[in-house]
Amino acid sequence: MNPSNRSARRSFLRGAGALAAGFWADEALEALPQNTNTNSKPSDLKITDMRIATVVKPGPGPCPIIRIDTNQGIYGLGEVRDGASKTYALFLKSRLLGQNPCNVDRLFRRIKQFGNHSRQGGGVCGVEMALWDLAGKAYNVPVYQMLGGKFRDKIRIYADTTESPDPKIFGQRLKARMEQGFTWLKMDLGVDMVAKVPGALTRPAGAGLTYGDPVQHMFTGMEITEKGAALLDDYVAAVREQVGMDVPLSADHFGHIGVNSCIRLGKALEKHNLAWLEDMIPWQYTDLLKKINDAIDLPILTGEDIYLKEDFINLCRAHAVDIIQPDLATSGGILETKKIGDAAQELGVPMAMHFAGTPVSCMANVHCAAATENFLVMENHSADVPWWSDLVNGVEKPIINKGFITVPDGPGLGVTLNEEVVKQHLSPQDNGYFEPTTQWNTERSVDRWWS
Repeated sequence: MNPSNRSARRSFLRGAGALAAGFWADEALEALPQNTNTNSKPSDLKITDMRIATVVKPGPGPCPIIRIDTNQGIYGLGEVRDGASKTYALFLKSRLLGQNPCNVDRLFRRIKQFGNHSRQGGGVCGVEMALWDLAGKAYNVPVYQMLGGKFRDKIRIYADTTESPDPKIFGQRLKARMEQGFTWLKMDLGVDMVAKVPGALTRPAGAGLTYGDPVQHMFTGMEITEKGAALLDDYVAAVREQVGMDVPLSADHFGHIGVNSCIRLGKALEKHNLAWLEDMIPWQYTDLLKKINDAIDLPILTGEDIYLKEDFINLCRAHAVDIIQPDLATSGGILETKKIGDAAQELGVPMAMHFAGTPVSCMANVHCAAATENFLVMENHSADVPWWSDLVNGVEKPIINKGFITVPDGPGLGVTLNEEVVKQHLSPQDNGYFEPTTQWNTERSVDRWWS
């Protein structure tokens, strides 16, 4: 028996006179401290440091991984959203030092004012993930248990698949996904695929075609014609011929076309029973999303760029979308995303989850998905990256196995970093592997929103 266990046993014996009568077996006494993390006293836990290691991987990136250290030797891992600045997390450091990380909600409410939509939410969300990881380690329980338990043991995954202008080739690639075990598929279906066909797309000279065009959809002057919609209809028909009608097939990245074009294209695709049409226009335009949603008989989905629950609730209450899709690394972190899912469920709306980071953020999503009843499916951008699973230890490998991720039962997020592999994929532009960040220790301002 180790000294801490022996002490716990003596304390228990002093406090329970019934034990003197032999009502408890010695084996029961031995079991008493086994579920306590004896390396940590949660009530005295304090944050002492926060550092960053930025990983670069194929697909969206870079991905800054956060490590929050404490006075008791345990640490928590989180992740700033792919493509976001690590500064979004680092300038929160001075507001966290000396605080008890187990007060997750309290600290989240303190820092959430410093997040915003899209990548600007990445710092707050990454910190929130790390706080949950720390709290779970301190109390020796998985994060999903602290959220109220789990509804499922495995999380359904869909994987982005390399595009091809030839629908037969793309269909074969999706068919290969099914053979790998994926039970939900996803395709990009942009107007760039028909832009070179005369009469398929009307647009002002010089208007951008790519998904990254900074001009919002309604202001580009670009509209798809009946001919263009028919060509994309034919493309999806050829894909459906390869994969069949039984598997859900979602579609995204249509291009920055106007509201009427979204309706025209959506109606052309109805016969293919797509699982959803994603981000047809920016999420902020609730009334216009509802106009599209009311006009076509396919589910409309949005949400990967929305920060905090209020705007999700507005979209659901207005019935402007059929499915929401928060990205946990933007939407507010683990607890806020569960609140989003629960609120949507009350309004009859299911929740998919957008994700494109490393296994650290992945496991934050997995715990949230496990604990949220109306969850449908989760995205993963790294199904074809051979070393992606090797970035962490502590979970089943490969992490994505036959289209599902097993919910880990280890404390916190359930993973530790594989230092050797992480160091092989660090960003050359950043400061190495969890280098000191003392320059962020004393950033101060009057943060209060009221006087």
